[in-house]
Amino acid sequence: MRRTTLTLPAAAVGPDNPLPALAGPRDVHRSTVPEGTDVPADMARQLAYRPLESLLPVRLRDGYSRHRTPTALDALVIENDRLRATVLPGLGGRVHSLHHKPTGRELLYRNPVFQPADFALNGAWFSGGIEWNIGATGHTTLSCAPVHAARVPAPDGGEMLRLWEWERLRDLPFQVDLWLPDGSDFLYVGVRILNPHHHTAPVYWWSNIAVPEGEGTRVLAPADEAWLPQCLKGLGGTPVGYERTLRRVPVPESGGADRTYPLRSEYPADYFYEIAPEERRWIASLDAAGHGLVHTSTDTLRGRKLFLWGAGRAGRHWQEWLTEPGTPGYAEIQAGLARTQLEHVPLEAGAEFAWLEAYGPLAADPRIVHGADWGAARGEVADRLEAALPRATLDAAYAAWRPYADLDPKERLADGSGWGALEVARAGYDLPGLPFTEDTLGADQWPWRELLRTGDLPDEPGVPGPSPVAPAWRDLLESARPGPTTDFHLGVAQWHAGDRAQAVRSWERALARGRSCWPLYCLAVTEAAAGDTGRAAQRYAEAVACADEQTRRAEGAAAEAGADAETVRRADAWRPVLPALAREAVPALIAAGRPDEAAAVLDRLRPEDRARGRFRLLAAQVLLARGETAAARAVFDEGFEVADLREGDETLSDTWYAIAERLVAGDGPVTAAVRARARAEHPLPERYEYRMRPA
Repeated sequence: MRRTTLTLPAAAVGPDNPLPALAGPRDVHRSTVPEGTDVPADMARQLAYRPLESLLPVRLRDGYSRHRTPTALDALVIENDRLRATVLPGLGGRVHSLHHKPTGRELLYRNPVFQPADFALNGAWFSGGIEWNIGATGHTTLSCAPVHAARVPAPDGGEMLRLWEWERLRDLPFQVDLWLPDGSDFLYVGVRILNPHHHTAPVYWWSNIAVPEGEGTRVLAPADEAWLPQCLKGLGGTPVGYERTLRRVPVPESGGADRTYPLRSEYPADYFYEIAPEERRWIASLDAAGHGLVHTSTDTLRGRKLFLWGAGRAGRHWQEWLTEPGTPGYAEIQAGLARTQLEHVPLEAGAEFAWLEAYGPLAADPRIVHGADWGAARGEVADRLEAALPRATLDAAYAAWRPYADLDPKERLADGSGWGALEVARAGYDLPGLPFTEDTLGADQWPWRELLRTGDLPDEPGVPGPSPVAPAWRDLLESARPGPTTDFHLGVAQWHAGDRAQAVRSWERALARGRSCWPLYCLAVTEAAAGDTGRAAQRYAEAVACADEQTRRAEGAAAEAGADAETVRRADAWRPVLPALAREAVPALIAAGRPDEAAAVLDRLRPEDRARGRFRLLAAQVLLARGETAAARAVFDEGFEVADLREGDETLSDTWYAIAERLVAGDGPVTAAVRARARAEHPLPERYEYRMRPA
């Protein structure tokens, strides 16, 4: 095991969004099962069990751009004489590369760039390698965050690389232990999730493995059926949201094509394989010659999935968006605790989930793997896997690892966040093998450490940090001395708990203690959630004006001769506040029929912020709302990129066609004939095509 650096063209992750994520998850995590579908009882329970209602206490991470420069990333390498694994502890512990030395082959899709995109639950995510998804349906909020890393003794007498962190959406600690036994062609990965609380917790885990994709690539798993989620968008004008339906489809062929070949589908899709209880858990991606990667695990990790982008232009465009044009594509093979990613699994108080995974090369007979007999193809892979890594060997390796999961690290190699240390300080949890130590507490945790120590939360003169929202923290805030900072954070915790009336009262108290953009923003969100677009727009406008004033005041203080480092830091912290407010205020003002005020909000931004793609899109929407249709179209013709375009978001195409329809209709009504003509005369340019479903 050794430290190194990996230099890649990389876009900076940038600052977190400073606003509390009150609006909730941006994806719909619920699904409907068509009547008559035979759904297993445990699956039905888990589909309904504790879907994510809020991103709190996590902040959105949307401060990145698409400007890449050569950047040295800290990396940890573990290797034996057969394999070399490269891990990025500063980016969620992602396994960036798994290189097989005897053949010289890279077993994973290794992204040649680091480009954040809006795929994680809280925003920034990047493609490639092996990622560890914990929390709730979607890519983990830790995708672009540091995790703790250390050396730990391994069961075979060598060393393991331990990664661990405190996952904040569900308030659970977890660990990932990676090691390479001597002479092994397989990377072993032991995973453990603990519930130290006195209540049952919902758990979500999927290990996502990006694999190279070619015309001859086939993904195989021991299943004859799969669960296929589909998103249906509201028809007839303004989008009304998405509904997920979940249905069974046969494997390998459905809809007239063999879907085990990722490039034989046009649109992106997820296939969750229905694996019989007695079958060994595995999934493999093999090329035309029968070579590729196989993943297997002990039985606790029951689910297997294929995600494909498809061969259509939107899927290809998304792949280029995540890397560079001209680079090969990828698919994902995945393994999870449940059958599908729409489920959450209960973990009892004081209990844990633990399992062992293995990643390695596989070579099989291509005539059988790519033959017409699906049973023979999957049987060939199962036989080759059993020869390379017998099921009994994996089970024995798991049993040998379990005592080592509790061992304390020998040497710390990287630091994650201080949130785990804060929770240990609050509750005194005993977490063997997971040293959440006091020296990892940082600026975000310091005010809350003071609350624990003194019973009062210090007033924050500048931009407030993240708000812990668990019941224990809410209780502490309710007992603390009132003040603008305490009232603001208490309102956030009450909002998270579903007590919205109390949250409003807390924010109104904070506002009464001094005009501030933070309670104004929170009250704007409450008005929007209640459906009062007019009052919401007014609150947003007030919050923007207040933030502009507070930002200018902080920057003025920092510009004075002799300004100290803390004054400069506070001014820097204000820079992302106004753009964050503007991106929510502008749509609210448009919805309230106040496009001139929306335009004035954009005018308050710095030129470099107005030039960002997100605000170019908002500028086009404002122009359209003001009746300046040709000018709105000119924004699109000039060209822009929305760096934080959400996976599945159709805002670009929706706005384009809204402009096209108005150009065709003029002052007349937008009829079905007008819509058809608009689509014929103004086809969506490829640069704006990101739709992940049939039109």
